[in-house]
Amino acid sequence: MPESKTYHGQCHCGAVQYDVTTDLGSMGDCNCSRCRRLGWVLQSAPASQFTLTSGAENLTTYRFNSENIEHLFCKTCGVESFARGRDGKGAETVMINVNCLEPPVAVDRNAIKHWDGANW
Repeated sequence: MPESKTYHGQCHCGAVQYDVTTDLGSMGDCNCSRCRRLGWVLQSAPASQFTLTSGAENLTTYRFNSENIEHLFCKTCGVESFARGRDGKGAETVMINVNCLEPPVAVDRNAIKHWDGANW
């Protein structure tokens, strides 16, 4: 099992930045209409392990379908580097876009879990 460590993430222009502590052990992708188009690689983390370090004023929200997930993206570059919501038990969770971590993290797309968000 991978070891937890703190990662730095950001949008493309760097206006929105965060730190998150996670083990990257449950990366996945989703086939919902939004994630499929964006090519996200997802990793969830408890909200308590996430710190937005800059750019709160530069975030804008998009909600769709059940409107349970707060998709947050940078007003300047348009990149969604993370989203907020609740897990199946109601705990506050942040979903990290692993593709937005710096330095970049190697992702084996054949080894990640596949979430059927289209039928959720």
